[in-house]
Amino acid sequence: METKALYQERRSVNYFDENKPLSKSTLEEIINLAVLAPSAFNLQPWRIIAAESKEAKEKLKALSNNQSKVAEAPVTLIIVGNKNGWDESNPVWEEMLQSVGNNTDMVDGAKQAAAFLYGSNEERSLKFAESNAGLLAMSIMIAAKELGVDSHPMSGIDFEGIHKAFTLQPYETVVMTIALGYVDHSKTLYPKRPRRGFNDILTVV
Repeated sequence: METKALYQERRSVNYFDENKPLSKSTLEEIINLAVLAPSAFNLQPWRIIAAESKEAKEKLKALSNNQSKVAEAPVTLIIVGNKNGWDESNPVWEEMLQSVGNNTDMVDGAKQAAAFLYGSNEERSLKFAESNAGLLAMSIMIAAKELGVDSHPMSGIDFEGIHKAFTLQPYETVVMTIALGYVDHSKTLYPKRPRRGFNDILTVV
C-alpha cells in the first residue's frame, strides 16, 4: 500500500472480528517492520507485552475501563518504555561500538550525552521512555495496516494497575496499549472525523 493511502485508510477500529485470529507470523512481521522506527541514539528503549490468552485479555480489559475491544481483538499489545534505556545495561551500546569500528571515544561520548539528556532526572528519563516508545507505537499501527491488520490505540487505561498486574520493572513505564486484529464488518464504524491541518496547528516563528 502506498504511504499516503496507509495514513488515509488507517482507522481506530472499535469492533474486532472475534472469529478471525491474528497469526503469529503476521504479528512477527508487523513487529519486525515496526522496529525500524527511529529512537534516540538507536537505543530502542522499549519492549512489548502481547495479551493474547483469554485470561490476560480479561485482566487487561478490567484495567482498560472494560473496553470490549480488548477482549474481542485477537491480541492487545502493551507498549512498555524503559526509563533506564540510556544506561550501560543496554546491549545496543555494544552494537554501536562494533558499528563504528570499536571507536571507544565516539561511543563513550554518546553514552555521556545520553546520560545527561535522558538520565539526569526522573522527568527526562520518563520523557525519553515515552517519546521513543510512542514512535514505536505509531510505527506498529502503520505496519499493521500495510499487512491488512486493523488497530486501536488506547490511553484510557489504568497505567499503574497494568504496571502491577503484568509485573513490570520499577524502571519501566506503560506508554499505551494497542488492540490488533480485523474489523468486524457486521458493525458500522463511526464516520471518520476531520483532522485539524496545517493552518490550524502550525506556527512559523
